[in-house]
Amino acid sequence: MSSMTLHLGDCREVLKTLSDKSIDLIYLDPPFLTQKIHCLSTRNGEKRYSFDDLWESHSEYVGFLMDRIREMHRLLKDTGSLFFHCNDQSSHLARFVLDELFGEKMFRSEIIWAYRRWSNSHKGLLPAHQTILFYSKTMAFTFNQLSTDYSASTNVDQILQKRERDHRGKSVYARDPKGVVIASGPKKGVPLSDVWEIPYLNPKAKERVGYPTQKPVLLLDRILSICSNPQDVVLDPFCGSGTTLVAAKMKGRRGIGIDCSKDAIELTRRRLADPIATRSRLLERGRENYVREDVQLLELLKGIEFHAVQRNRGVDAILKDEYRGRSVLIRIQRDGEPLDDAVKLLRKAGTGKGRPLLVLIATDPLFQQNTYGNEIVVIQSTTLALKTALESAILHDTSALPLFQRLA
Repeated sequence: MSSMTLHLGDCREVLKTLSDKSIDLIYLDPPFLTQKIHCLSTRNGEKRYSFDDLWESHSEYVGFLMDRIREMHRLLKDTGSLFFHCNDQSSHLARFVLDELFGEKMFRSEIIWAYRRWSNSHKGLLPAHQTILFYSKTMAFTFNQLSTDYSASTNVDQILQKRERDHRGKSVYARDPKGVVIASGPKKGVPLSDVWEIPYLNPKAKERVGYPTQKPVLLLDRILSICSNPQDVVLDPFCGSGTTLVAAKMKGRRGIGIDCSKDAIELTRRRLADPIATRSRLLERGRENYVREDVQLLELLKGIEFHAVQRNRGVDAILKDEYRGRSVLIRIQRDGEPLDDAVKLLRKAGTGKGRPLLVLIATDPLFQQNTYGNEIVVIQSTTLALKTALESAILHDTSALPLFQRLA
C-alpha cells in the first residue's frame, strides 16, 4: 500500500527536516520565471486558484533555486534522480543551477514534452513544448528502459532481420553459415527517446481541477516508470494540484508533497482520495497522420500485442512475441481481394526475413482451410466465422435470413 505525506510550507524549510538519502526520485515544477500572476478557476467557477511568478532579477530566481535544490541533492539516494520541469524562459538558468549542484556529468537528458495547443493571438512560432531536465545523483541511478512502437517510416526488414557489424565495422544484416538471414528475436520496439508527445490537458479532461499549470498524470506516470520502482519514495517540493502524488499512488509508490499554499494542499488531498488519469487516444493509437488508412482492419487483432506495419503491402502487423524462435507476420484479407493475391503478397513480404511464421486472416466466404500447406496459416476472421455460422443456421431456420442479409 502506497503512503502519502503532505506538508504545508516553504519547501526550503520542510526539506531541511527530511533525512539524508531518503528519497528515490524528485520531480519539481517550480515557478518558470514568467513574471506573471497565474490564475485559474474550477469548471463550475466556485473555486479560484492563483500563485505569483514575479522576480526582481534573474539573480533572485537563481538564488531561490540554489537554496532549495541544494537540499534536494542531499535528500536523494545514490540511485536517485531529479526531474526539473521548466520552459524556454527558465531552462538556461535551471541548467546552470543543476550543473553547479549535481555536476555536469550527472546530466542525463533534456526531455522535450511536445504537445499541440492552438492560439490565434500569438505572433511568431507557436510554443508547443516544455523542457524537463533529467539529472541523476550518481552513475548508479535507477533506470527502467521503456520502448515505443516502430515509426511509420521503419522498413519491415529493419524490424525482422538481425543486424551485426562486418569486418569494416559497417552495420549489415546477419546471416548464418549457409547465408540465410537471421531473425532479430522478440520485437521490443524502439527505446524511448527524449521527445515525448503527450497531450496537454484539454479543458474537458476528467482529471482537470482548475489549477494553473496543472500537468497531465500521463506525463508523471512516464517519469515514475523510467526512474522508480514500486514502494520507492517520490518527492514533489512544489506539488501544486498534486499530479505527482496522484501518479505515484496509482503506480504503487510512496509520496511526499510540499506546497506553501493551503488551497493546493487541500486540493492534493482531495485528488488522492479519488485519483483519476485521463486516457489518451494519441498514446494508444498515435497521430492520425501516422496511422494506417485501413486502421480498422487492425481492430481484428484486439487482445494481441503487436506492432502495426505502415510501409509494406504484404504485412499489416508483426506480433511482439515470437513463436518458437520465429517472427509472426500477419496480413488481413481486404474486401474484394482474392485470397490467392493476399497469400502472394504475404509470402513475398516474408521472403528472406529469417523464416517467419505467416498468418493470413481470411474475410472471404470462399475461404478454404489448409489450401496453402504449412508455410502459411490461414484462419477465419471473427466476422467471417459468424457469417458462416449464420449461413448454416439459415438452412434450418428461414427466420434468420433478414439478420444474415444485414451482416452480409
